[in-house]
Amino acid sequence: MAMPTLGILGSGTGSNMQAILDAIEAGELEARIALVLSDNPNAAILERAREKGIRAEVIDCRGHLMKFPEEAQQEMARRLRDAGVDLVCLAGFMRLVKRPLLDAFPSRILNIHPSLLPAFPGLEAWRQALEAGVLESGATVHLVDAGMDTGPILGQERVSVFPDDTPQTLHARIQLAEHRLYPEMIGRYAAQLNP
Repeated sequence: MAMPTLGILGSGTGSNMQAILDAIEAGELEARIALVLSDNPNAAILERAREKGIRAEVIDCRGHLMKFPEEAQQEMARRLRDAGVDLVCLAGFMRLVKRPLLDAFPSRILNIHPSLLPAFPGLEAWRQALEAGVLESGATVHLVDAGMDTGPILGQERVSVFPDDTPQTLHARIQLAEHRLYPEMIGRYAAQLNP
């Protein structure tokens, strides 16, 4: 895959999408973002994408706050395929991806998670790390499977936990690690798929 076409799924501010975009613009990642999709019509990720001239659309989750209805996933898969997407990158996407999206993009959906998986899957992993009293946490890029943050790990970056850390300070340092790690792992994985 000489130059992968990316589809980004996000629910929030889009800082990881911005890091991917920055890496592309700096020539550090050879890729193109074709489409950004969000389950949250008010997500800042949509505005960030539109400001850069990237197609950004909302996925209708039929009024469900957490569940990801099958029809919504089918619609998402269709839109990603229609946009010519090779790799799907979850960037703060807060719903659990299942079939048919997994079937539409087998081993082609990546996620960034704010912990050293398999430790602390799920929500607010930085808070879980602090509550557990660990000395280090970090960020993990992994392939998405049907479980919660259980897919094969592609890469990790470690972040020290300091005695005076709050959830906010630790999360901010983990985000810096995410922003370095995600573009690098996207490039490396795309190169493996089609050298």
